[in-house]
Amino acid sequence: MRPLDLVIDPEPGNDYEVGGILNPAATRGPDGHLYLFPRLVAKGNFSRIGIARVQFDSSGEPCGIERLGIALEPEMPYELRPDGGGCEDPRVTFVEPLKHYVMTYTAFSPNGPRIALAISTDLMKWERLGLATFEPYEGIHFDGVDNKDAAMFPLAVPNLSDHYELAILHRPLFPGTLPEDTMLMEEDREVDLHRESIWISYTPAGPSDPKYQLRQFTSHHRLAAPVSDWESLKIGSGAPPILTKHGWLFVYHGVADLAPPNSDEHHITYSAGVMIMTRNHPMNFSIARRTRRSPRVRTSGPGVRLPTSYSRPALTVAMTSANRTALTSTTGSTTIRSPSLASTPRTLSPTPAKLTRQRVRRVEMCSRAGLGTKE
Repeated sequence: MRPLDLVIDPEPGNDYEVGGILNPAATRGPDGHLYLFPRLVAKGNFSRIGIARVQFDSSGEPCGIERLGIALEPEMPYELRPDGGGCEDPRVTFVEPLKHYVMTYTAFSPNGPRIALAISTDLMKWERLGLATFEPYEGIHFDGVDNKDAAMFPLAVPNLSDHYELAILHRPLFPGTLPEDTMLMEEDREVDLHRESIWISYTPAGPSDPKYQLRQFTSHHRLAAPVSDWESLKIGSGAPPILTKHGWLFVYHGVADLAPPNSDEHHITYSAGVMIMTRNHPMNFSIARRTRRSPRVRTSGPGVRLPTSYSRPALTVAMTSANRTALTSTTGSTTIRSPSLASTPRTLSPTPAKLTRQRVRRVEMCSRAGLGTKE
């Protein structure tokens, strides 16, 4: 993975972009062109989602954009605040079973950030579906909690009962789990697995159901908690997952404090990481994330916060595992068909709600290796 030169920056004199242009979604349109959907920040932190077509030079490298207008701007009560509002940080996925593009984005209202959805057939006109709703899970209530970083799978995947359903990845922001909170705790603090993890949530909505049912998520599974030092403060979703020969490839972000020991100052840094989830059961991992510091892709600065998109075909991702062996996977244009429904539900080993970070590493690695836990 290599960084490119700056492709997009705020347009001088554009009031919509005076606060910045950042965190774009990316997808190929029906015409084959690559489109970006950046967050446009105006005065007062009023955010819209723009539309731009990527331009390429003679060597095939992206060299700029053509601005095409606005995809979404705050209009609904759940997107507006007395001092502004926001449609922020989109991810766009073409969901094959629906034959629609689905945009997940952060709606910023007086209640805080929440996940909202919209759909489109051509990327130019978007229909809002409203805020995502989540049924409770083992006493955990996702509704009413800040939530963002949502990204949809492009295909139906097996839920906990091995029934194929559409699904999203998301990271609820329960009170006390923000980086500003966790950086004040001891290094070997207790990690609340249920409240500090990325989750997969499933919706039974299908092509023949009313569109609004796509935002109703009825079952859930905890995917991953902070394990490595570079994600010790927080872990969150990045770009939508894509299917490779190794399984579901998922780029995510981690947050760490790189301040020197005993320093009174904090240096919050966002980094990009990679997970590979198994093809047939993406709640499991085919390749474990590394669990100690090693060379990695790291992004920081005022205009870069978290990975939100990538484009197929010819996506190459390099990752380094705990034993420092390199894995490079290249994906091309392929047609993926969902396998037939499985018939036997799987039983998952129970895991306690709170563990020290050292025990979290052991539990997570055992879980991803399919060994279960004996905690």
